[in-house]
Amino acid sequence: MEKQHYVFIDFEFTMPEGRGNPVGFYPEIIEVGFVSVVNDSIKEQFSSFVAPSKFKTLTDRCKKFLSVQQRQVESGMPFTELVDLFKKMEADYPMTTVVTWGNMDMKVLKQNCQKAGVEFPFKGKQVDLCMEYKRFFGDQNQTGLWKAVQAYGKEGTGKHHRALDDALTTYNIFKLIEKDKSYMKKHEPTTIGDRIDLSKVLNHLAL
Repeated sequence: MEKQHYVFIDFEFTMPEGRGNPVGFYPEIIEVGFVSVVNDSIKEQFSSFVAPSKFKTLTDRCKKFLSVQQRQVESGMPFTELVDLFKKMEADYPMTTVVTWGNMDMKVLKQNCQKAGVEFPFKGKQVDLCMEYKRFFGDQNQTGLWKAVQAYGKEGTGKHHRALDDALTTYNIFKLIEKDKSYMKKHEPTTIGDRIDLSKVLNHLAL
């Protein structure tokens, strides 16, 4: 039987100094955190800084927002090494489902792969858990990761905007949503036909 493998991923990116992007700027992954789950059991937790290759000097805004230092990202793993790590994971578990909160993580990963001239590492299913959450609860607004977990009466894991902590929080929300989905399937509203015996009603009307 094929093993069911989920990988919950979160990235942190470089940021421009101001609100507008300077000419040629694109966000680069500078931190990765992921949780590998096989058959509902955590098999691996991974965290690392990633060295940017194009815009190597972090802006003050980026350092302040992410509470990260220049020396930390400079000592991080090369981006191509990160891609190789994901490729090996996909090879080990062909039925891999990638889960992220929002679509930005996979968009930036794809763009970074294009800029680096390397193949996008994931071929399996990709799930935007934020959209799943919105569909399930009927929330029309964009919901932040930690706001979503707090709506469950829980708190996020560790510190927000640290990649592994956010990946773990994404995994925790996933479990909560799946539990709710399972509950809803088992407790679907009964129809009027379930509540009364229609045959008795029809027999009565025929008299």
